[in-house]
Amino acid sequence: MSVVHTFPRPAGPAGPPTPGIPVAGVSPSPVSSEASGKRLVPSAEPASEPQPLDRALHAMLARFTGGISPAALSLAWLDWGSHLAVAPQRQMELARDVLRDIGRFVEAAAHATSPEQKPWSVIQPHGRDRRFKEPQWEVAPFNLLAQAFLLGERWWHDATTGVRGVSRANEAIVEFSVRQMLDTFAPSNFVATNPEVLEKAFRSGGENFIFGWQNWCSDLMRLLFAAKSPGHEQFVVGKTVAASTGKVVYRNELMELIQYAPTTAKVRPEPILIVPAWIMKYYILDLSRQNSLVRYLTSQGFTVFAISWRNPDARDRDVAFDDYRNLGVMAALDTIGKIVPGRKAHGLGYCLGGTLLSIAAAAMARDGDVRLGTVTLLAAQTDFTEAGELTLFINESQVTFLEDMMWQRGFLDTAQMAGAFALLRSNDLIWSRLSHDYLMGDAAPPSDLMAWNADATRLPYRMHSEYLRKLFLDNDLAEGRYTVDGRSIALSDIHAPMFVVGTLADHVAPWRSVYKLHYQVDADVTFLLTSGGHNAGVVAPPDDPGHSYQVMTKAADAPYVGPDQWLKLAPHVEGSWWPEWTQWLTARSGNPCDPPPIGSGDIESLPDAPGDYVRT
Repeated sequence: MSVVHTFPRPAGPAGPPTPGIPVAGVSPSPVSSEASGKRLVPSAEPASEPQPLDRALHAMLARFTGGISPAALSLAWLDWGSHLAVAPQRQMELARDVLRDIGRFVEAAAHATSPEQKPWSVIQPHGRDRRFKEPQWEVAPFNLLAQAFLLGERWWHDATTGVRGVSRANEAIVEFSVRQMLDTFAPSNFVATNPEVLEKAFRSGGENFIFGWQNWCSDLMRLLFAAKSPGHEQFVVGKTVAASTGKVVYRNELMELIQYAPTTAKVRPEPILIVPAWIMKYYILDLSRQNSLVRYLTSQGFTVFAISWRNPDARDRDVAFDDYRNLGVMAALDTIGKIVPGRKAHGLGYCLGGTLLSIAAAAMARDGDVRLGTVTLLAAQTDFTEAGELTLFINESQVTFLEDMMWQRGFLDTAQMAGAFALLRSNDLIWSRLSHDYLMGDAAPPSDLMAWNADATRLPYRMHSEYLRKLFLDNDLAEGRYTVDGRSIALSDIHAPMFVVGTLADHVAPWRSVYKLHYQVDADVTFLLTSGGHNAGVVAPPDDPGHSYQVMTKAADAPYVGPDQWLKLAPHVEGSWWPEWTQWLTARSGNPCDPPPIGSGDIESLPDAPGDYVRT
């Protein structure tokens, strides 16, 4: 029978919980000194409590800073500047580097037209910099402009890094912010200094600028009226994406559980439970027919269940991180146990959903719950000490600023998340698009992945605060301080076989950070490193060319192998990683049997897949 769970609501959509009334995951507020055991002072809040005026000011500032804490940025620059000011030898080294680069550049400029002069004689773009990859940039004077920019970029990188005494976190913030400013002035961003744009304008008679203006106006109207990008209307949830046949078999206030219909006569007896991140819509794993991992799994004879999270709003401000475990993973396993009794499940967690699944698996192992037969984590971190450039936005000052910004609305806005992720890949997501869409006049063709990316979600205030503090800021999970139901959990309690996927170009969950799970769990770990980024590396169907991966298994009692050594030892394989994983699952599954029934009890009132929550 389907169950609908209702959270008790606070007094107002933007206010604190009503004293004495429990909110999901929140202890009742004390209403008297006897109840709390402490003397209450009505005239003032405790010093540790946030002040409403401070919150309001920070929320207002956040609108102008894009959610970046001015205090955190100022402290980082002060740390770097004060240490550099008392480092005369470092200053002399930087001055020497300037003179050296100027000399080499002047010499290259003097021989720019010589046939023997190599295009990139002074400095070459690094491998991932695609701004100057076209042959037009090899011709003077554009080659000289590009090299001058790259020399300045390298000098500032050297100037902002390696200064003794500067904390590693502050150094990263300064280097990142300087890089963002420099990228603004790249010659590829301007008509007069971009040979690709000039050539396109000459050949089209300036038509590219007309198309670019149309693209800009279209994007502006889309932002003003929250409309979809042109072409995205062809990707309709339930028809062209998230279209795998299935049924919602359980629903509560936080999620819908979808059971997909079998597409083979026989299925493996062990079901698969997909736990996606609630920072994204679940159908990243059920895109178009040719890109759907769900469809691929059912075609391989697996019974698939997937959680579809509800998009929270201001009423859900006090939903806690543990609510997602309790009302998500555990509720899903309870329902699956009724539909497929007596069978262990294969758990699959993606991104933040993988972190949640690992927490649930550790708590279950602690409590003797053996319902998970295997655990698969896709681009999911359990140790956040080296969590890539996302850590630039995570320190005490920044987290406090974000909390105050979220407090006003009760959730983290989709625009804030999109802006943060765009900054991490500003060359690809901001400046390259400016050049391609507005200067060249070539709008990127729509795709299912782009349409999914635009279908953003919000994050509840309390959950996101707990996530940032307990996992990112304090790293409680990796260091044994994380508690579930008031008792500590340890990843080392997990003994179920694990399949862990990292992606080579991941800017959200760097693969070396994902790799740390090797020394956190006491289980057989098969680690697979695939080409691509956080999303494109995971969505890698077998028919899609250009994919490759490395894979190797470490037994629970085998000695630890570091990531750099693993990179040398693991064999390379061309193609998608999906067949590799399904073979791994098959080896840990029983013999094929008849498919289980769809749902258990009365589910007539529940919708067919993809359900209702994915449309919110």
